This record gives sequence, structure tokens and C-alpha cells, in this order.
Amino acid sequence: MNKTALVIGATGVSGRALMDHLERQSDWTVIGVSRKPPYFPTKARFVHADLMDPESCRDNLGGLREVTHVFYCAYLDNKVIAETRAPNARMFANVLPVIEAAAANLQHVCILQGTKYYGQYLGPFKTPAKESDPRIDVPHFYYDQQDLVMEASAGKAWSWSAARPHVICGFALGNPLNIITTIATYATLAREMGEPFTFPGKPGAFTSVYQATDAGLLARAMVWMATNPACAEQAFNITNGDFFRYQNLWPVFARHFGVEPGGVETVDMTKRMADADALWDRIVAREGLQKHPLSQLVNWNFANYAFSNDWDVMSDTTKCRRYGFLEFIDSEEMFLGHFRDLQRNRIVP
Repeated sequence: MNKTALVIGATGVSGRALMDHLERQSDWTVIGVSRKPPYFPTKARFVHADLMDPESCRDNLGGLREVTHVFYCAYLDNKVIAETRAPNARMFANVLPVIEAAAANLQHVCILQGTKYYGQYLGPFKTPAKESDPRIDVPHFYYDQQDLVMEASAGKAWSWSAARPHVICGFALGNPLNIITTIATYATLAREMGEPFTFPGKPGAFTSVYQATDAGLLARAMVWMATNPACAEQAFNITNGDFFRYQNLWPVFARHFGVEPGGVETVDMTKRMADADALWDRIVAREGLQKHPLSQLVNWNFANYAFSNDWDVMSDTTKCRRYGFLEFIDSEEMFLGHFRDLQRNRIVP
């Protein structure tokens, strides 16, 4: 049966990967929702809506009667994590009733969560984290969104699921909360400045066990969850399936970008890179790169956060394998593949 996907947050890292994957499937029609027009080639229909505005949601999403599957990937960031709760809970609360009322043949809503569900961002937590672990005492919009979709779907013909990845790796222009472009631009700038490619985070973050999730793998997992009846009312940890330590990958990254590797040098990246915009513009002009300002590629506050977790981050992925999703990716190969994509597309030299 033909299915119609509504990808909300379609121009972000996870949303774009979903769009790319679904557009290659012959039995899917794809509708993307974003505030801005797509910056990548797509055959999908795009709808523009301000998810913070209930009226905008009603006006722009209320006519989407053909939707059968919703993939909710929208996210509004704030450098204070506690401040992300209210707007992200509100956006989902604005969207879900509108779509449910409009789409008479709605079958499934898949929401995107992450390891913050387990309290990963607060300090050392139980590892490996399992989907059955209890919620922590600190409120989070993941809990708000899941409670809402559980309540809304109770006794209805449609179901829900939740994906819990960690550090989603892909590319989305204008989304600087991205570990791939963060590492690539930092390495490029270090080489340009004649400085070693040091690890800017905490020493413990350099040596702790870590994990990642390729955006393409996540997209395939979310579609699997949304179309497999056994996955209804279930949450799944979705990662590449392996673990790594930055102390082992950092020299690999340095070799790839032709920069001298360095050890740990804990710095505030917002201060270290305060004057890097002009330098980046010179690199772009000299190397013939796409003319994207540095602020579209990397957020140095995000870099500070991404390299500060000096405790193990490990999710158990037994459940998704037990239910039938068997894909995995070598994380080192994933990083290098994404770096090559950035270079091939002339985002970095």
C-alpha cells in the first residue's frame, strides 16, 4: 500500500536523511515540514509552518489529509538545556492534534529522542542504558512528547514509537549542532593556523567510551519502526552498534585532514575561535569552497558540550536487534565517509 510520510523538521540532520531515504522508496510519497525552503535537491512537497504558532500549524498542516506516517524530528535549541523543555514540548503539542484531526488514515507517529532520556547530559549514568530503564527525576521534553503521543494514541487506530540515538552524524546546512562539520572545520582551521589538532574537551572525554549514530542508519531504523507492527508502542536505542574512544580516533581524523595530531588541550572553543570567521572566509575563497559562513557549519558552544562528557556513554541495542533491525556501521569508517562527503561537496577543503 502506498504510504505518505510527513517529515517534520525536514531540513535538519535527521530529517534530511529521512527525506533522502524515503524518496528512494517507490511506495512512499514524502511531504517535508520546515520553516525554510530546502537547500538540497528534492522531489518532495514542502510545507512551511512555524511550529511554535498554533495558528500557523492549523493553517499549514490542517489540510494534510493524505498523511499516513509522521516522523517528528523538529528541535529548538537553547544553550541552557533546561530551557529546551517548554518550547519543544509546545511545538509537538501544537502539531499532533492538527495532524490527527486532518489525517483520517494516520497509522503511526515516530518521535525522535536520544540518550538525554537516560540523563546522559547530567553526569555519569547507568550504562549500558536500556529502554526499560526508569526515567530520571529531572523533567525533559522527551518525557512530555512521549506522554502526549501515548495519551493521544490510546484506543486509536494509529500507534507510536520512539528512536533513541546518540550524536547523530550527517550534514544539514544551517544546522551547526553537528559533530561532523564541527570536527572538519576545526581541523581545517587548525591546519590553516599552523597549530596541532588538539582535543579541546576534558581529559576524561578523550578517554571515555562513546558512541554515535549515522543519520542514514537512523532514518532506516525509524522507517522500520514506523512500518513494523511489532514496534508499536515501543522505544528503541539506535546507534551504530559499536563504541569508540576519541583518543583512538583523533589521530585518524588528523591524518585525514593533513594536520598534526595533538593531545588534550581543554579550551573554551567560543573564545579560541572568536576571530575565526574571517579566516574561514579566506579559506573558502582560496579553495573554491561553497560560500557558507562558519556560523552555518559549526556552533562552538555545541563543541564545548560535545567534548565535555567525561563519562562513558553506552546504549544497549539488543532490543532493536531482537525485534529485527540488524544494521550496524563501523563508527571510524562513518566519520571518514562523512568527511569525504564534505570535501566532495566542497564544504571543507
